[in-house]
Amino acid sequence: MKALDELTFDNRFARLGDAFSTHVLPEPIAAPRLVVASPAAMALLDLDPAEAETPVFAELFGGHKLWAEAEPRAMVYSGHQFGSYNPQLGDGRGLLLGEVYNQAGEHWDLHLKGAGQTPYSRMGDGRAVLRSSIREFLASEALHALNIPTTRALCVIGSDTPVWREKQERAAMVLRLAPSHVRFGHFEFFYYTKRPEQQKELGDHVLAMHFPHCLEQPEPYLAMFREIVERNAELIAKWQAYGFCHGVMNTDNMSILGITFDFGPFAFLDDFDAHFICNHSDDQGRYSFSNQVPIGQWNLSALAQALTPFISVEALRETLGLYLPLFQAHYLDLMRRRLGLTTAEDDDQKLLEHLLQLMQNSGVDYSLFFRRLGDESPELAVARLRDDFVDIKGFDAWGALYIARVAREGVVEQEQRRKRMHAVNPLYILRNYLAQKAIDAAESGDYAEVRHLHAVLSNPFEEQPGMESYAERPPEWGKHLEISCSS
Repeated sequence: MKALDELTFDNRFARLGDAFSTHVLPEPIAAPRLVVASPAAMALLDLDPAEAETPVFAELFGGHKLWAEAEPRAMVYSGHQFGSYNPQLGDGRGLLLGEVYNQAGEHWDLHLKGAGQTPYSRMGDGRAVLRSSIREFLASEALHALNIPTTRALCVIGSDTPVWREKQERAAMVLRLAPSHVRFGHFEFFYYTKRPEQQKELGDHVLAMHFPHCLEQPEPYLAMFREIVERNAELIAKWQAYGFCHGVMNTDNMSILGITFDFGPFAFLDDFDAHFICNHSDDQGRYSFSNQVPIGQWNLSALAQALTPFISVEALRETLGLYLPLFQAHYLDLMRRRLGLTTAEDDDQKLLEHLLQLMQNSGVDYSLFFRRLGDESPELAVARLRDDFVDIKGFDAWGALYIARVAREGVVEQEQRRKRMHAVNPLYILRNYLAQKAIDAAESGDYAEVRHLHAVLSNPFEEQPGMESYAERPPEWGKHLEISCSS
């Protein structure tokens, strides 16, 4: 394991030059202190977990110190926000400190969020507040534990620096890790500003660094775009399967690698509601839970438009046509596994849709239903779960179909079935009310609950003794928390 001063930097994106990013130093926050750190994320950099407790750790990720090899850059990009094109966005409060490679040869961006003003801050203060930093940290690590592709979060550093949102809050910084922070909006920026040379330089960089296998194809850019479509179809299938709502699926928040990116007013479903809107600022419901699938395709279409200098329109359209079938295949495969099914039948889609409609009409807890479905035999589980439904007759009809469907797979020992289902149905998810309780304590200076919640969510599929309260349905107040983009 390494100490902090032993990290090896290779700042590949910075070498693209000033057309792609601007050199900016972090603005320190006052009295930096560790709120929480992820040993699993630290391991990606080969860092000794004990390093998190050293004073220099908080100083480095609180903007007070910098490695000599680091080269902090604010990246420039644009994007479609709520469907409208914004010509220049960029890192308004984040900095790409540099790229570190580990002993396995993997490169990881060190991206410091809340690092102060940049040329792209657009009248903002460049700061992030403690609550949003904690939410991003918890979500990043929780999604990873659920096997959903995501940026990672190394740590949150708190401070005494005041910032003003709806009220006065305290500034914080979160250190985010990803193999790349290039977004759909990077390509849009150079396309709409008519800079084909820089756009090709960006594309060649992304190909060489992140899709080198595509260089062996007759049309490397087309092969890359196809993989981006495939990755995003699988990503959004996993969001839908696990009830994750992103909340702000602007094209500048979409990763070129198909990973969950830029956490704002996200939420996991409590009661199942296909029309759930997690972003209080989303008046039209553009980014509602059920809309995430078509919006994923819309965003890929925006990227396709930016790639027309390199790929024929016909080829782009044909590749975009893969998105929905790929999404459906990934989604149905995962939902079959969540239902305990190991084979495919033609009517499985209808069986699933029937269940989700019953859950919608009865306000059934989305995560706990699937977890409890695997606790016992299909007959006993269905009998126990029926009381959660308003339309008991309708659920009984579904239950009979489900029991018959499971029976057609042959006899399976119940303990084997339980283990198989529990391996894909989490007992613990990041519910908004759990995050809020941890944030409330942290804002009072007590970081124990943030750390405890992070530990629980790092092992979501295994029952943890004494953690029963983290697996309960939320109280009524916890179902109606309003989360906005303000951070």
